[in-house]
Amino acid sequence: MSERRIREGYAARATEYVELFGDIAQMDAVDQERIGRWADGVEGRILDAGCGPGHWTAFLAARGHEVDGIDLVPDFIAGAAARFPHVSYRVASLAESGIEGGSLGGILAWYSLIHASPEELPALLASARLALRDGGGLLVGFFDGPDGEPFAHAVTTAHFWSIEGMSAHLEWAGFAVVDSETRVQDGRRAHASVSAVAV
Repeated sequence: MSERRIREGYAARATEYVELFGDIAQMDAVDQERIGRWADGVEGRILDAGCGPGHWTAFLAARGHEVDGIDLVPDFIAGAAARFPHVSYRVASLAESGIEGGSLGGILAWYSLIHASPEELPALLASARLALRDGGGLLVGFFDGPDGEPFAHAVTTAHFWSIEGMSAHLEWAGFAVVDSETRVQDGRRAHASVSAVAV
């Protein structure tokens, strides 16, 4: 999936997306606990890659972490900077983050890799590994399902991954898997996350 298509798809629905997902109070308590617990174990600066409306970046900043949010969508970045002026945001992608190699303590990729095709995912995970110091943490959130299978996401095509499939990609990219979680809600797609460290 090209960055241009992703950018245009989210830009067209930015206002709606912020209304639905732009406040941490709208996020599942299980996700808040998962991300908070992961971040509290990270030493050093955290990058919220694909930060969208910026709510998770602000959530981490409020917990005392040094954190930056990046996203492809200028409307998201402008809105996040206006709503959370104490937090650092800029337009960038994980593939072209402009971050010095080995400088980050952690990367949060919370549903920001779901639009990457099976052919594109390895390069993005390799970019994450390059930006992290040895021992740095990565937390990936995604939709649980058959590996690489596309589905009709509300914005643009996305892909399922199983815990095992995502873990295999992470290990290939230079990570060791720490743990994983799944969350299932009636009538909705299953959610999953994998925590890993750079080795």
